[in-house]
Amino acid sequence: MKKYKSLIVYDSNCDLPIYDEVDVLVAGGGPAGIAAAETAARHGNKTLLVERLGFLGGASVAGYSGTFCGMFYGCDNPLEEEPKQAVFGWTNKFYEALKERNGVTKPQPYGKTFLVPHDPQIFKETAEDMILHAGGKILYHSTIVGVIKDDDEFKGVVIDTKSGFAQIKAKAIVDATGDADIIYRAGYEYTMGDNGVIQNPTMIFRLAGVDVKKFFDYWGEDRISPDKVTEAMKDAIGKGAHLPRLKVWVYHTTRPNELFMNVTLITGRDGRLLNVLDPDDHTEAEQVARKQVNEYAKFFKEYIPGCENSFINDLSCEVGVRQTRSIVGLERLRNDDVAEARKRSDGIVACPWPIELHNGETPYLFWLINNYYEVPYGALVPAVGENLIVAGRNLSAEHQALASCRVIAQCFGYGHAAGLAADKSVKENIKFRDIKGEEIRRLLNLEDARLG
Repeated sequence: MKKYKSLIVYDSNCDLPIYDEVDVLVAGGGPAGIAAAETAARHGNKTLLVERLGFLGGASVAGYSGTFCGMFYGCDNPLEEEPKQAVFGWTNKFYEALKERNGVTKPQPYGKTFLVPHDPQIFKETAEDMILHAGGKILYHSTIVGVIKDDDEFKGVVIDTKSGFAQIKAKAIVDATGDADIIYRAGYEYTMGDNGVIQNPTMIFRLAGVDVKKFFDYWGEDRISPDKVTEAMKDAIGKGAHLPRLKVWVYHTTRPNELFMNVTLITGRDGRLLNVLDPDDHTEAEQVARKQVNEYAKFFKEYIPGCENSFINDLSCEVGVRQTRSIVGLERLRNDDVAEARKRSDGIVACPWPIELHNGETPYLFWLINNYYEVPYGALVPAVGENLIVAGRNLSAEHQALASCRVIAQCFGYGHAAGLAADKSVKENIKFRDIKGEEIRRLLNLEDARLG
């Protein structure tokens, strides 16, 4: 990677124009940021969410991850068993709000669990309405480029807008950027994947003009592709198609005659793994991804029944990012915490989702059957730095553990926990590191988290 200046740090005497002074600043408008902002605002804090795009949803909308993952228990036979919900709290609150607007499908079988595709436009509108209704404020088209701090005490951030630079002062900051941008700008320690190797980005698209009944009569009820599709792909590859991923996932959507296509595997043109924190790699990922979408759309049209008249209806506006930086926290979610379904008294989020590693032609999956583990509060609190908590996939976690805990149901939960912790920190003038995870768990349960 080329050399870049990562540290952009000002002290509290920063002379940049003040955009606002708030109780709680939320950086990033993905699922974790949405939940954190709504929670902090609903509890009476002056709350501002800063988002680089012009809408909310983060990777779930801009990157089209597009499904509620992590809500339901795994089971041995989803084709015969009814889905059993494992995660509630803010996740369920948003899920129910989407259902009221016809913004989600019914749960669909996926391997040994269930997931729920959502409508991205309804997602954006619902999230925005909930934050504004709670009394929060949203600032779009603004990028956080620096931090304001005295020693290790964060005082605010620096934003870049079309009108120039400004500062936002805050008593508490929630880093929900997904990339731990605030930790990075401050020069604090972080980890990244398996010794720097991170999961592949993806580009998801919608295929319209599909006879959905005919398609699933051929495909089957499991949304993971059957072996006959893999064999068809090998045949197409033998005839010149470029289809790097041989096990793919396809769902029906809330719209008629449309499929949601999670099929791509984005690597460099030379086959190398791409790091989307490198702007050159990120650019190449976008270029490769669009070409690959066309290859898969052509394959489905030519080989898969029901897709004879299909066409690309829409694709994500940017590649979907699964993993970048993880903070070094007071605690770290370990791989064996997931594998052993470990519960804990300071657990603030339950997760029944499998370890789902996307590297190579076939993703690695480790299922949790009728069980779940819990993520500790300390995984959201940086080991160094005051007035800052994280929420989302940038929490402190080992590589395989992150491949499970990074999904949407859990990100809503991290935001909920961070919002409650920020409320407590501001009102009681208490450091995030001095708040007990057991207390946040209690407060979550008062808001229907249903943690054991």
